[in-house]
Amino acid sequence: MSTGISANRMEILQIAEAVAREKSIEKEIVIEAMEHALQKAARSRYGAEHDIRADIDPETGEMTLKRVMTVVDESMLDPETRPFNPSTDIMVDVAKKTDPEAFPGKEYEEGLPPIEFGRVAAQTAKQVINHEVREAERERQFGEYKDRVGEVINGVVKRVEFYNVIVDLGRAEGVIRKSESIPRENLRVGDRTRAYIYDVRRESKGPQIFLSRAKPEFMARLFAQEVPEVYEGVIEIKAAARDPGSRAKIAVLSHDGSIDPVGACVGMRGARVQAVVGELQGEKIDIIPWSPDPATFIVNSLQPAEVSKVVLDPEEARVEVVVAEPQLSLAIGRRGQNVRLASQLTGWSIDILTEAEESERRQKEFAERTELFIKALEVDEMFAQLLASEGFETVEEIAYIEQGELATLEGLNEEIAEELQARAREYLEKLAAELEARRKELGVADDLAQAPGLTGPMLVALGEQDIKTLDDFAGLTGDDLRGWFETKGGERVREPGMLESFQLTQEQADALVLNARITAGWIDAPPEEEAAADQAEES
Repeated sequence: MSTGISANRMEILQIAEAVAREKSIEKEIVIEAMEHALQKAARSRYGAEHDIRADIDPETGEMTLKRVMTVVDESMLDPETRPFNPSTDIMVDVAKKTDPEAFPGKEYEEGLPPIEFGRVAAQTAKQVINHEVREAERERQFGEYKDRVGEVINGVVKRVEFYNVIVDLGRAEGVIRKSESIPRENLRVGDRTRAYIYDVRRESKGPQIFLSRAKPEFMARLFAQEVPEVYEGVIEIKAAARDPGSRAKIAVLSHDGSIDPVGACVGMRGARVQAVVGELQGEKIDIIPWSPDPATFIVNSLQPAEVSKVVLDPEEARVEVVVAEPQLSLAIGRRGQNVRLASQLTGWSIDILTEAEESERRQKEFAERTELFIKALEVDEMFAQLLASEGFETVEEIAYIEQGELATLEGLNEEIAEELQARAREYLEKLAAELEARRKELGVADDLAQAPGLTGPMLVALGEQDIKTLDDFAGLTGDDLRGWFETKGGERVREPGMLESFQLTQEQADALVLNARITAGWIDAPPEEEAAADQAEES
């Protein structure tokens, strides 16, 4: 009899070790799952209301069952959340009748005879063990891979489901979604592949390991594997942009003046870059020297096109690039690919013009300014052109420039400068009166007119779009004023903003709305913003 029991005990430990080895989890976790299964079966036999605990000795495999009673007092009980249970609780005053040393929280254990597992109990125990082992395995997978986000990993294609590729990573599975795969790459079951781990999430069906072969980071990691200088940190990959399977750009910087970063990444006879190109299914890669100067970096990023001129707008993160006519198609690239990748690489919105288009636009702007000065200042064309050529763009600039500075311009003296400024201010006052009359005609309320930062032309523009009260304006967002992009039919379409013509920055638009909400009493102004609002009102 004792030999049979011993064999059963050893069998339990052998099973626990085999499961732990197969699932790559600790043996203690499997034994704990077995204990929970034994507890559940015992509660089914003796009653679920009892506090029954099971214990399996990890050395001998011996199983014991015990029923536990806990000493409680009134402070530990609550009619709603913790009522008294006569099957598990014993009041302290009752316990002291048989045990003078009893105190709240003390536990008494009573051994129970071993139970025979029937078919249903055995099935239930098996389900409990499988569930807990599966949960432990999932937790192990999550813990192992959550710290590996950002790594490139090798695996074997296990199956393909609805264009999603399931990859066997050895101790877990990863998925390459269709959007994260290289277009026209046909991975089949059994193929070995490399991919970039970009996310690991806990989900109801277990940890999901998301892989990508399309992200720019995958290409950067491949360079780190192929180029020792990148791996060692001597060469830094500052930015990368990809059109997966077609073309890519990568910006590199050397921290050692004696090492050419582009040459090191290309390798002898192109060996290093070709190894990456081969992994990316023939993707053409432009390796570009990074520069801290935005203009230089943008010019480099548009290679192989040659740039004649760049004009930066840092507030909007936009840049206007001028190229010669023969370079236009090269700068834009097939289907806009070159300029799109350059924009992703640099983080700037890039507008490309030919030299002829830029000249035509500048002539148009010059003509518009000349016409404005003729009308506003009542001067002849030649005089208006003089002002425009000196860099004046608005009547306000002429009205409020230092008079002495205006008088130093060629062909002007103090008397003429004074007259010009008087005419400019008179024009602005007349314009303001017309805008004020138009505002009232549109029914734009006085409370909106007094909102910090809104000008007469803005108020008229808002009134024409049925924004007439302070509350109307306070309910808008910065994007409502500047415009935004929406995806329609698979294409990004720009929706115009109410004040788009005023070319507000995002910060300016957000500040206008925030100040309106503060003025309307919707929110309280932080102390620093109160000071800023006072300053803005004064200016």
